[in-house]
Amino acid sequence: MIKHVPNTVFKTRVRNDALDGPNPFEWKDLSSDDIFKGKKVVVFSLPGAFTPTCSTSHLPRFEELYDEFKAQGVDAIVCISVNDAFVMYQWGKSQGAKNVFLLPDGSGDFTRKMGMLVCKDNLGFGMRSWRYSMLVDDGEIREMFVEDGFEDNCPTDPFEVSDADTMLNYLKS
Repeated sequence: MIKHVPNTVFKTRVRNDALDGPNPFEWKDLSSDDIFKGKKVVVFSLPGAFTPTCSTSHLPRFEELYDEFKAQGVDAIVCISVNDAFVMYQWGKSQGAKNVFLLPDGSGDFTRKMGMLVCKDNLGFGMRSWRYSMLVDDGEIREMFVEDGFEDNCPTDPFEVSDADTMLNYLKS
């Protein structure tokens, strides 16, 4: 297992109210340091926005337990998916996500460097992230919970250890 989060630049979109017109958003690059340096961050990664388990269980539970994570000294909860910034924005909007930061890994660069990129052509998804969660403290990975069965075109979608409750229980222990 790697010890530090990989150095990556994430292509995000942020609102700029100074922009006129129907699209008040602009591109903003965020580096791994911007996200992790000097912070205690819980990260969870999932196969895709708008997919069933990700939308009904994975994201909602982290959102629901946000205050409990904050009480354990967590500065931020970040959801990473190999989706572009536009998809992540719309997914967050449809989910009513207010606390979890949805971080697009559009090219899969971070996920690849984490060793978590898998092919999901059997579902028509292409390259996506394997489901996992991790605790990152100042860029250093302290703990990872990786779902069993890591393989390309996995016929199932394991969701046993990358969930919010497992991470919260780890933080409380």
